[in-house]
Amino acid sequence: MVEMTPRERWMALLEGRPTDRVPVDYWATIEVTQRLLRDLGCANEEALWRRLHIDRPASLWPRAKVTRHPDDPEANVWGVRYQQVNYGTGEYGEVAHHPLAKMERVDEIDAFRWPSPDDYDYSTVREQAGKDAGYRLVMGGIYEPFLLYCSMRGMEQAFEDLLLNPEIVDTILGHIFAFYYEYNRRIFEAGEGKIKMFYLAEDLGAQTGPLMGLETYRRFLRPGQKKMADLAHAHGIHVFYHTDGAAKMFLPDLIDYVGVQVLNPIQWRCPTMDRVGLVKEFGGRVAFHGAIDNQQTLPFGTVADVQREVRESVEIFKDARWVCAPCHNLQAVTPTENIVAMYETIWEAGRKG
Repeated sequence: MVEMTPRERWMALLEGRPTDRVPVDYWATIEVTQRLLRDLGCANEEALWRRLHIDRPASLWPRAKVTRHPDDPEANVWGVRYQQVNYGTGEYGEVAHHPLAKMERVDEIDAFRWPSPDDYDYSTVREQAGKDAGYRLVMGGIYEPFLLYCSMRGMEQAFEDLLLNPEIVDTILGHIFAFYYEYNRRIFEAGEGKIKMFYLAEDLGAQTGPLMGLETYRRFLRPGQKKMADLAHAHGIHVFYHTDGAAKMFLPDLIDYVGVQVLNPIQWRCPTMDRVGLVKEFGGRVAFHGAIDNQQTLPFGTVADVQREVRESVEIFKDARWVCAPCHNLQAVTPTENIVAMYETIWEAGRKG
């Protein structure tokens, strides 16, 4: 088979056509990327993707004209403040202030100064889409409402709300949905048909089981996800979905009702998420993305362990659509040689025809 470009490879996978090799993607923290650039002598990220044969999509964003909340200059447009926390091997931005934490009434929440889609310049999407649409797949738009809800309300309070304060949940999620529906619609239109994938997400699984009940998900999250996926589909855009953990219980709803076409990240060490079972039950209905373990194998295994897992996954996914990638962000404790081994092994073992 003739060698494909990353865009051609992705489009073939999304449309259920043969690919020349298993597509490959990259998820990592900033510290890992900076180290790889240094260790592999790459001048920039595009050089790194080419060095490791990575089919990473180009992600497009409108330019923000407003970056701070009008009532809190230290907060982002949603009123959330973050602080950088150093964990020894890297840093993560952690929420330091939840603007809706103490609100107890719907009218208080309605009175909060919510961001507007007008606060963004979408012409930058049009410009970037035209530039990137030739070689790399173009990805645009985002929707992950309950993660934002937790940041605005506080995680403990957010989960209590699902059981005790349904009117509060409906109100907050309603404002978030209204913003993102219009924000994404403008992104999709600015892309002028060049955007081919949309990022829809919500973590529904934890390490050992679901984060919420199926009926709770259907009551509060599924309707918005369905409408957002329908918006993407109406623009000819495929839906990429991210959920961590043991989330199998939700997959029939996500695939058959919401319309998810790519499932990430396949944390197969979590209960119910074994690769063989997922392929058997869902392999004909969704493409898989991820599956190379970044909790044990990649950070703490040997090069041989990494090579073995990649080859094992090639065999498991041979009759399914699969994008080889780490099953979440590569962390700074992951050795460079293990990362290189993953990409070199899939380059050798993932070729077809």
